[in-house]
Amino acid sequence: MPEAKKIEATKRTQRERKGPLHSPRVLVVDVGGTNVKVLATGQAVSRKIPSGPTMTARGMVDSVKQATADWTYDVVSIGYPGPVRDGRPEVEPKNLAGGWVKCNFQQAFGAPVKMINDAAMQALGSYECGRMLFLGLGTGLGSALITDGVLVPMELAHLRYRKGGTYEDFIGLRGLEQYGKNKWRRYVLDVVSALRDALQADYVVLGGGNVKRLSELPAWIRVGNNDLAFVGGFRLWEEAWKDERPGCVVRRGGAAAGNRDDGQGIRPIEGEPFKKEQVWTSRIRKL
Repeated sequence: MPEAKKIEATKRTQRERKGPLHSPRVLVVDVGGTNVKVLATGQAVSRKIPSGPTMTARGMVDSVKQATADWTYDVVSIGYPGPVRDGRPEVEPKNLAGGWVKCNFQQAFGAPVKMINDAAMQALGSYECGRMLFLGLGTGLGSALITDGVLVPMELAHLRYRKGGTYEDFIGLRGLEQYGKNKWRRYVLDVVSALRDALQADYVVLGGGNVKRLSELPAWIRVGNNDLAFVGGFRLWEEAWKDERPGCVVRRGGAAAGNRDDGQGIRPIEGEPFKKEQVWTSRIRKL
């Protein structure tokens, strides 16, 4: 995708997994329909746990605790594949087993827990500055908006698009399978352009497993990286992003966490490479 800006996960993830001085040690749990991925403060390599339609909420907790038994953490961030309200799942996930809505995750993990929608967590990790729209092109369509440091999780997938279908019907996995890659690409660009104009976003970050199927994207679209969900999970516990309003995360100060503002605009801080199995590396735009 030569014309699309790509966001680098490696350096930013390593930088933020170290955490600022006196910050809590965070375990980030990114729950997906195929795998659960975990990474903790001070760890260089994430771990992957198979999930699927038989994984219950309690089964996820037990599997994560077993897989991270040699890690030390104080708090937990969870990216959940569904709508989240007041830090709890609003509905059961489509591609996993049940028990998520009623599960007391803080009690199960034995540590304070913050939970947000998985797309919102990746959006939080992808954010640099200004107003950013994040869209996750996977089985469905995840979405979140960050404007001047305020994260607002969104549910745009089921808005009507055309022929009685929704955005998700056309640019989610169903649309890709039904219409084929070329027509699906045109639908993606049409939907992304319309949402960008409606929400007045400065730029759009596209994540999710199907983003690799796109090509020749305009300069205002950036190709995301799923590992930036870990950065978002770390940021949930940073003072710079603390907010008292349920469902929102607010960046305090003049620069996004992990960036610096020296009067010439917010620019990323350089760091050492982050070692990750099968990581998709790319270059971050210099602002």
